Amino acid sequence: MVARAYTVAFEGVEARMVEVQCAMAPGLPGFSIVGLPDKAVSEARDRIRAVLSALSIALPAKKITVNLSPADLPKEGSHFDLPIALALLAALDVIPQDKTAETVALGELSLDGTLVPVLGALPAAMAAAAENRALMCPKACGAEAAWVDATAVFAPRSLSEALHHFNGRSPLAVAQAGEVQGPSDLKDFADVKGQEKAKRALEIAATGRHHVLMVGTPGSGKSMLASRLASILPPLEPTEALETSMIHSLAGLLSEGGINRARPFREPHHTASMAAIVGGGRGAKPGEISLAHNGVLFMDEFPEYPRTVLETLRQPIESGDVVVARANAHVRYPCQFMLVAAANPCKCGYLSDPNRACGKVPVCGEDYMSRISGPLMDRFDLRIEMPPVTLEDLDMPSQAERSAEIAARVAAGRAVQTTRFAGTPLRVNANLEGAALEEVAAPDAEGKALLLKVADRFGLSARGYHRVLRVARTIADLDQSDAVRKPHVAEAVGYRLALAREV
Repeated sequence: MVARAYTVAFEGVEARMVEVQCAMAPGLPGFSIVGLPDKAVSEARDRIRAVLSALSIALPAKKITVNLSPADLPKEGSHFDLPIALALLAALDVIPQDKTAETVALGELSLDGTLVPVLGALPAAMAAAAENRALMCPKACGAEAAWVDATAVFAPRSLSEALHHFNGRSPLAVAQAGEVQGPSDLKDFADVKGQEKAKRALEIAATGRHHVLMVGTPGSGKSMLASRLASILPPLEPTEALETSMIHSLAGLLSEGGINRARPFREPHHTASMAAIVGGGRGAKPGEISLAHNGVLFMDEFPEYPRTVLETLRQPIESGDVVVARANAHVRYPCQFMLVAAANPCKCGYLSDPNRACGKVPVCGEDYMSRISGPLMDRFDLRIEMPPVTLEDLDMPSQAERSAEIAARVAAGRAVQTTRFAGTPLRVNANLEGAALEEVAAPDAEGKALLLKVADRFGLSARGYHRVLRVARTIADLDQSDAVRKPHVAEAVGYRLALAREV
């Protein structure tokens, strides 16, 4: 007879169901695992042998075969330990076979039988709920998995607790979801003196999830402003929080099983590799653009990133997802993020300061900014040239708005979009395209005349034309205006033409 248990294999954020089949047959004693297991899965047999020995359970002198079905799906990770052990124990009649068939299990075994936490408990719980099965995972993963309240989650500390649960000797209580985590240690916009235009641009960007490029001399406040962006972003909606947390679960970034309602803010270093930014490596893990899903990806010293890394951003920015292609896997991750980039105007950083600039001006600036290709530059909705902050600005008492005041306006603008897009897959103005864009963002006669004049005079690309409309719609939403008017278009055009290099 074949005993069965169930677990999952991960393909991006999708957890695919895997049936663990265990059979015993006469022959030379042995323990083999088949079904495209990787090294970590194959080593499970040694860990399981040691654990069963510690529990005084002897394996019979038979040939033991464990098959992971479907056999053509690669199996990676140590989370297969627990389901393999359960299938084996069911084949030995130590636990009821019907009980293991009703449960999706994942967990790594230490040699004393303790269950070690693993990645991916949240998407595994989603898959278990879809199959109308309970989930069993290590104690440390229970609070995370319990956020999927459509299925029961049992979280034993060890294999022996799992055995007692299945045998009915000491049933486990259903795990409780972790705490909702909010933002912590947020910096305030009131700390920033000057740069009012940049603050306004970031307010617009936060409202419509538009991409921003800030160019200015060293010390002009680019990084300071970006680090305070999280303080004006609205919290994640429940569906957004679940989407983002599933990605973070696969990356091991969920803290103590808590779902974070704060929008992600990722800031990779400019030496990061393509795999780190886009995703890849062993197991095709999510990259920074996916970890920033529904949040912000801040890339400081933007031109210093390798050209190949920058060019890989073009497609994900447009499509909102990325496919990590490998020889044995094609993994898709969502990545609807707001890109905020910062750059110096040239290599030395003082292009506009005749007293400090190098002798290569203006060629050095042209060469430096040309590292950002035209097609990539075309994808920035708002471009801001940030002048140096003067000593007089620094010496004046701060009268800047606090983040709470800006956040209230951003929330009001987002509320307008939520009402507008109710019942559709759209969430923010940055998602508008096609007929929906023409219907929602069509400017009045004066605004359209201005936009057509600018498009003809400065050679806006079709993408640039549409992005101006999206930004103008967001500015109108901040003004609580139903119509997109000429002042809204004029402001959007002003951000578009700064640093413009249309293609």
